Amino acid sequence: MRDFLPADKTRRERVLAVIRERYRAHGFDEIETPVLEEYGRLHAGIGGDNEKLAFNILKRGLDADAVRAAADAPALDVAALADLGLRYDLTVPLARFYATHRAELPSVFRSIQIAPVWRAERPQKGRYRQFVQCDIDIIGDASARAEAELIVASLDALDALGLEGGSIRINDRRLLDAMLDVFGFTADERPGVLITIDKLDKIGPAGVVAELRDRGATATAADALEAFLTRPHAGEQHPFGEPQIRAALPDGVPDDVVAHLVSLGATVAAARGGGDVPLVFDPFLVRGMGYYTGTIFELAHPSVGYSLGGGGRYDGMIGRFLGQDVPAVGFSIGFERIVDLLADASGADDIAIVLVHDRDVPMAELLAHKAAFVASGARVRLEQRTKNLKGLLERAANDGYTAFATLPAGATPGQLEVKPLG
Repeated sequence: MRDFLPADKTRRERVLAVIRERYRAHGFDEIETPVLEEYGRLHAGIGGDNEKLAFNILKRGLDADAVRAAADAPALDVAALADLGLRYDLTVPLARFYATHRAELPSVFRSIQIAPVWRAERPQKGRYRQFVQCDIDIIGDASARAEAELIVASLDALDALGLEGGSIRINDRRLLDAMLDVFGFTADERPGVLITIDKLDKIGPAGVVAELRDRGATATAADALEAFLTRPHAGEQHPFGEPQIRAALPDGVPDDVVAHLVSLGATVAAARGGGDVPLVFDPFLVRGMGYYTGTIFELAHPSVGYSLGGGGRYDGMIGRFLGQDVPAVGFSIGFERIVDLLADASGADDIAIVLVHDRDVPMAELLAHKAAFVASGARVRLEQRTKNLKGLLERAANDGYTAFATLPAGATPGQLEVKPLG
């Protein structure tokens, strides 16, 4: 968990403002949910490994006997100790929000959530215990249009930040299940197989197959997967379309899922003005969240070797709270990673002036000059002159100020000479 100095905070807010503005331009509406959710909701088995990283909050009024009883149980009964927890993502709170307010929302609801979440991560570069997520979700639309809207809006936000050239890796959890069935993996071993397949980029085909055999996966299925991964031209990326998707899959996968992806690609292409579609079909894209039920995607950019965001369809989650299934799909931009790529997003085009004044300038004059600059649209800071004027101005520049003026007693606005900083 980090503190942010003024310059860092300014940069973060500018990036957030661009993302928020582009999402709103695409018809999404912002909501806010509490930082706390009920323990049972956060630990309903749909958050994957994130559930293990949740910060839980002790029940109020627990006495020592209650704590000892929970600790002495054969298996630690955390639910007996905690009834609330800090949210570890924004999707679970959104599902609860929609189930609570459905009657007040449109039949197809497009939401924005931009807020901090908390996970008990092992701190390291790029991994924090408190970080901001930028989510857009569409609830109530089961068609490929929903995924297309999310993808187009997210790429638009990336372009607006100056990160043109982004692309989306796409797969479908239904295709993954069908592939594992074709290869011969049993239903019980599929979760573990997917965990191993998710390491394909890091350990390669040989490493994946070796790990599956070490785990005791069905031998014939591991052989079939190995043959598929090592076939000629395996892993090559091609323009997004039906022939390319089918060429990347084994025979026997559902035609309707392939048709859904093809429709998605055509819709994104139309929205982006035709030409090359910034989509790449990846039959072994997994994404670990347990609530995904259909299309899944990750945001890639050629400047970095890691994902800048992702999401997918989670049609089964809201039904857990509402009692009936409602289609839903979401996309989350990796804000912390993106803001680190945009070190120059400091708003240098804005007018930000430091008024350096002598000790004897009356307070009324100081505030009158400041008010005049503020009324003209500038950001203004008053600073009393120090012996080390250079150090004062350098600090102001580091804080995002772009100009300064010296203010003697009795000066009129027209007499002030505004000079650039730096």
